[in-house]
Amino acid sequence: MKLTFLVPPVLNHNKPAERTAGCTRIVYAAPNIYELTVVAVLEQEGYTPIYRDFVYYKTSRKKFEKFLKEDDSDIYYIWTVNLSIENDLIALSLIRKYRPNAFVVFMGPGPTYFTDRFFTDEKVVIVRGEPEVIVKEWTNALRDGTDWKLTEGISFLENGKIIHNKFHLLLKDLDSLPFPARHHIADRDYHNPKLKISPYTTAITSRNCPYQCIYCVPSSLTFAREIENRREFKKKPFISFRSIESIEKEMKILHEQGYTAIGFMDDNFIWNEERTLAICNIMRKYGFSWGCQARVDAITDTIARALGMSGCKYVDLGVESFNDDILKFIKKGITQKQIYDAIGYLKKYNVPVKLNILIGTSPLETKETLKDTLRRAKKLKVDQIMFNIVSPFPGTEFYAMAKENGWIKGGEYVPTDVQRESILNYPHLSSHEMERILFRSNLKYFFSYYFISTQLRRFTSVKEFSYALRALKIKLFG
Repeated sequence: MKLTFLVPPVLNHNKPAERTAGCTRIVYAAPNIYELTVVAVLEQEGYTPIYRDFVYYKTSRKKFEKFLKEDDSDIYYIWTVNLSIENDLIALSLIRKYRPNAFVVFMGPGPTYFTDRFFTDEKVVIVRGEPEVIVKEWTNALRDGTDWKLTEGISFLENGKIIHNKFHLLLKDLDSLPFPARHHIADRDYHNPKLKISPYTTAITSRNCPYQCIYCVPSSLTFAREIENRREFKKKPFISFRSIESIEKEMKILHEQGYTAIGFMDDNFIWNEERTLAICNIMRKYGFSWGCQARVDAITDTIARALGMSGCKYVDLGVESFNDDILKFIKKGITQKQIYDAIGYLKKYNVPVKLNILIGTSPLETKETLKDTLRRAKKLKVDQIMFNIVSPFPGTEFYAMAKENGWIKGGEYVPTDVQRESILNYPHLSSHEMERILFRSNLKYFFSYYFISTQLRRFTSVKEFSYALRALKIKLFG
């Protein structure tokens, strides 16, 4: 069988969706290691899948149709997030035009939640939740001539009826998975403006986060995992970890392949001092420039020191607000004091801090609380501040709350880019007002003397600076 993984080109009026974090349009391209792990699993089974990313190469619709017309794949696999649903359904219609007998397999949070939207015929298969084992079992069943319709964790159409097979157990041991099949993207040039050095790739050391933030949408993989687990068990899934030995093995390979910059995509990277220090030692050993996401209540003096000594060039802290009442309402599980303490520890050891501020997470939010949060954030003089607007993603507690209280513009969720759009309307704070506050906050911060002067001297080359400038332009103006 011929297997092809597709990242369809832009087929509608929108900018391409970012498919790893999953809730924005692309600002700077990043490898989808979740999808590439599925590719690697199939390679372990003896297949030779093809990986075609039409977004990276900015392929036109005409050339995409030409590809489909000439291609002879038996199965197409597509990783879909909420923002790419409309585009990927157009891709499905084009596949059906030229390859009517091919199977099309959808994975990711989009089809996991909006499953019924994808069924146009009986050769569309939805892989719900965590995909690696399910894709392997389904593909092997098709190859071996056994009944693929018995595969756990899939949905499909049969005789006009949608069938949702039983839940597939999640992975606990991530070491059982192969490393992402990065050889499919070895010729590509990825950059992360926060690291300011390349070659760059992404990696993970764990899956999911145990905390209860009401609005939270983790990475596209773990959100799909969480949606499916909540549907089955009415709660968040357990956390899965990789061993320190597995992490070191992958870092050694990446070092040998010439990578110099790593962005860890874990929903929560720092769990305890012992594990964090062990990973820091690995990163220091191979000389990586790297960064991660963490909670402020996980940052200790010991951890901050280890991060500083190991080449950590950013820690993304999701603070959202400096208002304790708002933090309590959104179940963030942190306080204003913990935010200041964490930033203090990191700055002490020269670890660059990126603050993530999420506008509108609570009906307690007002223009005054937003002004206070923005003032406090800027006063801290951290490395970067990222402003976004909360979205009531289906599957979250915040969605149910917003739906019940009539806070969603138009009455129902539609996919939006949280970097610039809002579908929230509070009685005292409209979507338009939040969008205006977001835009003005970005302009004031990114064009401030402090931001420009501190960032300029950290770039190692004109090339990296040009990539960062391009990313900033997209971030602000689309």
